[in-house]
Amino acid sequence: MNIWIAIGVTAVGCYVVKLTGLLVPAGVLERPLVRRLAALLPVALLAALTAQQTFADGRLLVVDAKAAGLAAAAVALLLRAPFLLVVGAAVVVTAGVRAMTG
Repeated sequence: MNIWIAIGVTAVGCYVVKLTGLLVPAGVLERPLVRRLAALLPVALLAALTAQQTFADGRLLVVDAKAAGLAAAAVALLLRAPFLLVVGAAVVVTAGVRAMTG
C-alpha cells in the first residue's frame, strides 16, 4: 500500500509544480536574470547528473571505465565530432577498458 501513497504524492506534486509554472506572470519570466537561469539550469543539472553517474558508487568516489568513456567523449566533443560519433567513442572506450581490466 505504501507504493500507492508514493505514486499519489508524486502525481499531486507534479500537478502542483505544473500549475505553479502556469500561474507565474509573464512579466516575471521575461526578466533577464530569469532568462539566464532558465538557459543555464538544464546544463548544470545535466552536468551534475553525468558526474554523479560517472564517479559515484553509492557513497564512494570511483574512477573506472566510465571515467575513461567520459574522457573519450570529451575529446570527441573538443574535436567537434558528430553526436553519434561522440556516443560511439564513449561506448567503445568504456567497453575496451572493461575488457582489459576484467
